[in-house]
Amino acid sequence: MHSHLSSARLAPKKANLMAKMVRGLSVPDAIELLRSTSKKSARLFEGVLRSAIANAEHNFKQNAQSMIVKTVVVNQGTSYRRGIPMARGRVRPIRKFMCHVSITLGFPGTLKAEKKEQAKKEVKKVPKISTKKTSASSK
Repeated sequence: MHSHLSSARLAPKKANLMAKMVRGLSVPDAIELLRSTSKKSARLFEGVLRSAIANAEHNFKQNAQSMIVKTVVVNQGTSYRRGIPMARGRVRPIRKFMCHVSITLGFPGTLKAEKKEQAKKEVKKVPKISTKKTSASSK
């Protein structure tokens, strides 16, 4: 139950600000927050969220009003390369960044269970340090 927007003409830093606001909210709260925010990123996120809601209702037959915004991932896309003319025929380069946005919806109980599983995996990955002393130095 996810939706993806590729190559949005928005800087990833600005998109991450909106992603932090929306992440973990319930779907109705997220829609209301995005509707009341006056940012370009809010309009783009609202479209992606509505697409994810439509996917959940149509493809998976789920009630999207009882779901939460499980993950929001913003990745950097390609960049336009432009330039401003300067003196003596030089050019000052300007890069205009684009981003990719992915939103995944889920149910409230599954988010806590996944965090517990990840915490268990992180604990298991800690390497053990051996305390055995070698007897090579005594020979």
